[in-house]
Amino acid sequence: MADVSGALRMLRETAEAAWRPCAQPERPLIRLPLATCSRAAGAAETLDALRRELARRGEPADLLIVGCPGLCFADPVVDVHLPGLPRVLYGRVTADRVPALLDAVLGDARVHRELALGVLLDEGDSLERYASTPVADLPDLASTDWMRLQVRRLMANVGVIDPENIEHYIARGGYEGLARALSMEPEAVIQEVLDSGLWGRGGAAFPTGRKWDFLRQARGGPKYLICNADEGDPGSFVNRNLLEGDPQLIIEGMVIAAWATGASYGYIYIRDEYPLANERMNRALEQARAKGLLGNDILGSGFAYDMEVVRGAGSYVCGEETGLIASIEDVRGMPKIRPPYPAQSGVFGKPTNVNNVESYANAPLILRHGAAWYTAVGSERHKGTKMFSLSGQVMRPGVLEVPLGTPMRDVIMVAGGGIPESRSLKAVQPGGPLSGVVPASRVLAEDGLPLEPEPFRELGMFMGSGGLVVLDDSSCVVDLAVYFEWFAEDESCGRCTTCFAGTRRLLEIVRRISRGRGRPEDLQLMRMLADSMRYSNCVHGQAAPTVIMSLLNLFPEEVQEHLERRRCPAKACRGLVRYEVAGDDPNLPAAAEICPTGAIVRDNGGYRIDQGLCIRCHACKELAPQGIQVLDAFA
Repeated sequence: MADVSGALRMLRETAEAAWRPCAQPERPLIRLPLATCSRAAGAAETLDALRRELARRGEPADLLIVGCPGLCFADPVVDVHLPGLPRVLYGRVTADRVPALLDAVLGDARVHRELALGVLLDEGDSLERYASTPVADLPDLASTDWMRLQVRRLMANVGVIDPENIEHYIARGGYEGLARALSMEPEAVIQEVLDSGLWGRGGAAFPTGRKWDFLRQARGGPKYLICNADEGDPGSFVNRNLLEGDPQLIIEGMVIAAWATGASYGYIYIRDEYPLANERMNRALEQARAKGLLGNDILGSGFAYDMEVVRGAGSYVCGEETGLIASIEDVRGMPKIRPPYPAQSGVFGKPTNVNNVESYANAPLILRHGAAWYTAVGSERHKGTKMFSLSGQVMRPGVLEVPLGTPMRDVIMVAGGGIPESRSLKAVQPGGPLSGVVPASRVLAEDGLPLEPEPFRELGMFMGSGGLVVLDDSSCVVDLAVYFEWFAEDESCGRCTTCFAGTRRLLEIVRRISRGRGRPEDLQLMRMLADSMRYSNCVHGQAAPTVIMSLLNLFPEEVQEHLERRRCPAKACRGLVRYEVAGDDPNLPAAAEICPTGAIVRDNGGYRIDQGLCIRCHACKELAPQGIQVLDAFA
């Protein structure tokens, strides 16, 4: 074997020179996270404003575009690193606030206290060192509620490096795991991954090392790798965070997997709704090839492996590995009947391994630091960390990385800041539309519902790939079930009657209940349908009734309210509520103006709602909350 360590050392020397101005800036360095989420919050406009203001002032400062560090609740965020001081993170820096921010940080104040979220310290550094500086009274971000539960391994580079500059990744230890792997036998690499306890982060939780070993032992070739970055679950965006923020980590993981399994080519299947992730991953592949980290002679080892990005076809079932394989083959994205499994007959009928983004991204860390390091955090049963996206009715939505086994309660009530004022936690929806709904009583229980697979299986659902959608008491679980069953029915590929007819019947029943036309026998009928659907060809049909079963088993009182009393306690089901004018509100004329059906009409100098025209869109209630009341339709 060639001296791969020497080849990497040469790359590292060049990379460190490129990274040094960012690690130890000699003039102001301003990092701006530019990702899909921050763009939606106005980060692109903030970037334009920063460029204009710096040019106008003639300030000798540098701008660095980075990935999203996960603080979506504070977007747009700006990270300012002044020479001699630690980095300071500022939140909600909209374009109009840029001049004031620069006045402060580039002026005598050196800090804009109103916008400051906290100080970002390097490992081993402390605030005591800066006791006599302007940042002395700012909080250490690592000690805040948002960060103190987190152990950032996968996200270590996200928000720190330029994701479109491979030099930054290499300078911070990138491709060390690959160099070590290439010095080992493939079987030893797989054993290291097995010893770490890493399992698939896409939701199935199958041991990654065992899956790699299946491909290594498969007969025939060529062998292929696939990275499943379809991430179609509503409320899940952890894969996007890595794809946009640290694409080289995923590439390195796939090259390690290729060496371990004997694969010669790979595909990164990214959903088409992630254009920025597609763009950054393609650029990362180009840079890796230019550095000799992909291609015919990786790091001078003689090992050949390359890969490409495939843009997703827009179908939810392409998230299932055989449906994804069909899409790569340029045929309709329909799951295939197994066996044979992909390790024997995958893409183009050849042996194939499919792993999630996080599964591949963990491999370089395991090979770089060793399995013992990896298992130093986590629960007794499950080692390592897991990324979660937190969204819904929670004070601090975003992306975080915590050790496996961390209580869901702490993630929501501590890191997430809990539920908006005057509301209470009702439920959490993990794992997307094919999973269930966890009631607040279980989340707030003594153990806090550990974030690992088994507690969720006991509830009859999945932990999933990392999405946690929080619901407060203004949400209705029946209404949510209607949406999820509509989604499952609409996204069914139609291959098997069990799935496409089963989801349609479930949708009809739960929709009927949500409109006050439920029947007592509906409960038993839904259970019978759910039992039949477990014989569907793929997990889409098998898991589609999960939300229905959690509704029946975990929220029986709410179901009975809808079924027997024809009442929605949250007043969210349109068929069970009516809107009435409650009294004077200065915004009533504007509400009448925006009503899409003209249901708010003038009557004797006031307003009333024509029930025949009202479609219960809730727009009037949002605009004139004091003038509109929502009542039970059958009261």
